[in-house]
Amino acid sequence: MAALGSRDPEPALVADQLIRANLCGHDSHGIGMLPLYVDAASTGGLRVNAEPETIIDSGSIVVLDGQHGFGQVMGHRAMKTGIERVADHGVALIGLRNSFHIGRIGHWGEQAAAAGMVSLHFVNVAGHEPMVAPYGGASARFGTNPVCIAIPAAGQGEPLALLDMATSTIALGKTRVAKNKGEQVPEGTLLDPAGRLTTDPNVMWDDGPSGALVAMGDHKGSGLALMCEILGAALLGGDTIDPRYERSGSVINSMLTILIDPAAVGDPAGLQRDTHGFLDYVKQSALREGFNEVLVPGEPEARSRHERAREVPIDDATVGELNAAAARVGVDLLR
Repeated sequence: MAALGSRDPEPALVADQLIRANLCGHDSHGIGMLPLYVDAASTGGLRVNAEPETIIDSGSIVVLDGQHGFGQVMGHRAMKTGIERVADHGVALIGLRNSFHIGRIGHWGEQAAAAGMVSLHFVNVAGHEPMVAPYGGASARFGTNPVCIAIPAAGQGEPLALLDMATSTIALGKTRVAKNKGEQVPEGTLLDPAGRLTTDPNVMWDDGPSGALVAMGDHKGSGLALMCEILGAALLGGDTIDPRYERSGSVINSMLTILIDPAAVGDPAGLQRDTHGFLDYVKQSALREGFNEVLVPGEPEARSRHERAREVPIDDATVGELNAAAARVGVDLLR
């Protein structure tokens, strides 16, 4: 990032989020994104050192335009602003539109939870061709359009519960990771260019007509992806994936965030007590055949952070892509 001309604190914010994604086990949103960032910066799709523009500021409601700058910077600024406004109003609605890739959305939920706030996030993915087919469709019409909800823990550490998911069955980055590892993706997650189910991740990366990701949960995930497009972008004046807007090949995100101070609507101690009790009740469910435990949202990430504290595995193909990107900007190779 520094070699691209990025000035402090931009490189640190980018590095922190990408590395935390790897630590959480989400390699699709980790340092493997850096070659895309280098490409986008060289073509103008990413504006290094851009500053957000305030479009609306009416107390508890703020809308920022990300100016196609680093999403890690724009997301951090949006969440910091929201947390400050919650202190004054008990609730805040923060819109961030037209930012370059804002990465793993759970990162923003964690930032809110660390400040003791409940947060809800609705995100669209635009700037390039759609990649997720609607329920019943054979061709893509959505981005992966993530949703995130975070519940803070007492002491304002890691979230007590963190739901962070794409509205597709898998994220596009998961197909990149599978391709680089020479692996297949799970059944029911991809369509080939003819609209037939496939497990070959290359259908999303080969030259020529692209395949499509499958929306999660059939009509339910498809409907949620549609609402993310409307709430995350159209409501805020951000670019949607509609072909009326430019598709430069960049990754452009808009995000609607709702932040709530638990003390403004109830008893924070009661939230902790009842959430802990409910999570325990859920985990004590009798197990379905083929499962050895019930996980609740946020547990896989917490376990991965513990397991990867010493070493994060990076496949050779990703290392090669990172080295090629490093060479383009005059940085020493990794190995």
